[in-house]
Amino acid sequence: MKFLKLALVGAALVAANTAVQAGPTFDAVKKKGFVQCGTNTGLAGFSAPDSKGVWSGLDIDLCRAFAATMFGDSTKFKVTPLTAQQRFTALQSGEIDVLVRNTTQTMTRDTSLGLIGVAVNFYDSQGIMVRKDSGIKSAKELNGATICVQPGTTTELNLADWFRANKLTFKPVVIEKLDEVVRAFVSGRCDAYTTDKSGLASSRSSLDKPDNYVILPEDFSKEPLGPLVRQGDEQWLNVVRWSFNAMVEAEEYGITQKNVDEMLKSTNPNIQRILGVTPGMGKNLGVDEKWAFNIIKAVGNYGESFERNIGKNTPLKLERGLNQQWTKGGILYAWPIR
Repeated sequence: MKFLKLALVGAALVAANTAVQAGPTFDAVKKKGFVQCGTNTGLAGFSAPDSKGVWSGLDIDLCRAFAATMFGDSTKFKVTPLTAQQRFTALQSGEIDVLVRNTTQTMTRDTSLGLIGVAVNFYDSQGIMVRKDSGIKSAKELNGATICVQPGTTTELNLADWFRANKLTFKPVVIEKLDEVVRAFVSGRCDAYTTDKSGLASSRSSLDKPDNYVILPEDFSKEPLGPLVRQGDEQWLNVVRWSFNAMVEAEEYGITQKNVDEMLKSTNPNIQRILGVTPGMGKNLGVDEKWAFNIIKAVGNYGESFERNIGKNTPLKLERGLNQQWTKGGILYAWPIR
């Protein structure tokens, strides 16, 4: 009788585990043959189309990575450009499979929207930009200023918190679309413009005379940016999470687009697991064993993506900073593929 009870408990656990593994989004993506990514409407370096409508950027590279994991083909994704106010509804409704739109991971978003943050692909902070000829050197000199900000963002809330904490006042100019916010700031409708510092650098890089604008030194907040998925679909969450982790671990172990084929011969057991030489990781995800190899071959490792899209040799000229590997003074630390 005792043995029978144990057997029934074991069967129940297996059944429960099977239920957890069932992935409606995973299955839907497989069936339609592409990943639908929700992105920014146009943020240089992160997600923006060129003159031919081809999208690129740090966030777009993640979309490419998800496609490489699922299909072995990094081109099998589509972009849905979304404003800050549209983004969560689009994911909740199933219009998109994953939101990769420089979105801050917060407790409220994790617990009240039916969504869940998966990883942090860019550690940022909120800042504020002014015209250089204003002579302003600190945000504390902006008492009574008009400030352009997008609605439905942590930016809007952080701005109010920071000014209140510093006993300063300001007049918000709330505009939904990013390009309209930037135009309002450039035209002089606002004394300053606030968003994540990476976003400020991106907007500045697209202006006719970027050197005419300065980003002030204050950090208003912590902004861990990264992809979100719907709650209750662990199999799809794992695809998103581990596609990102593979890019980070690849950089840590020196695996690049150029040497990934040669790295298949490595005797390092960590590299063998990442590249699928030692099988098992792909099976656990429900994809091909070469899933991570396919990502690195098509997209590159995290460092390659960073430097190509937003690094010091791009118009954004961003330093790695916190987004450097943990072994080099940053806080980028991938969960191990093992």
